[in-house]
Amino acid sequence: MRKAPLGVFDSGVGGLSVLHAIRELLPNEDVIYVADQAFAPYGKRTKTEIIQRADAISKWLIAQNCKLIVVACNTATTNAISHLRNTHTVPFVGIEPAIKPAALGSKTAVVGVLATEGTLSSELFQTTTQDHAKEIEVITQVGHGLVELVEEGNAESAQAEEQLRKDLAPMLKHPIDHLVLGCTHYPFLSKTLKKILPNNVTIVDCGNAVAKQTKRLLEKHHISSADGGNTTYFSTAIPNKTLWGLFGVDEVNHMTI
Repeated sequence: MRKAPLGVFDSGVGGLSVLHAIRELLPNEDVIYVADQAFAPYGKRTKTEIIQRADAISKWLIAQNCKLIVVACNTATTNAISHLRNTHTVPFVGIEPAIKPAALGSKTAVVGVLATEGTLSSELFQTTTQDHAKEIEVITQVGHGLVELVEEGNAESAQAEEQLRKDLAPMLKHPIDHLVLGCTHYPFLSKTLKKILPNNVTIVDCGNAVAKQTKRLLEKHHISSADGGNTTYFSTAIPNKTLWGLFGVDEVNHMTI
């Protein structure tokens, strides 16, 4: 079991931001990464559809002998993580917007959250906000078309900057000093975000926290690997080699689930 791979999945390339953190912290683990690009973006799917996709991919990863699965997607976590944990016996690591560290670090007591509609409307997001933001104001904003821009390789384009300026304008009327990125695609927009945000605003994502939780669970279950480090990539759509190349991935396998 120690040499079995980790499973990591997202609706597309966004989960690569989480995978990068996992690779840095756990260099000896083999990883199977699945991008469900045939069904992306999840933010526009119903809860039932998201649960069905998350369950199907998890079953496939378990069939590949994965010892732990990271749901590297905020929308999939907020809508499907309870179902996955109740249905399967392998450990799951989910993703929640990093409201807690933003709240703890805020000096203005106002933080912003940029996320998909599926994440912001979920019960888990509401619970997380209530638990960690009782004494601060949380300004939320749906990112319109941002996942698609990242999936098209246009995270640093003029179009991305224009859309981010439009989305963030209402939020920046408030004195936010932290911006929580509530979608794993959004860290790839960081360079563009820094052009728009005031210098006092700290960008917060959850990649490192997910990597640390993955490490804790591997150690807890005594299934950490000391010999590995390979990553294999799969996509449910015909892989766009140019797009994947932008993220440093040379080979992606096509799969049907």
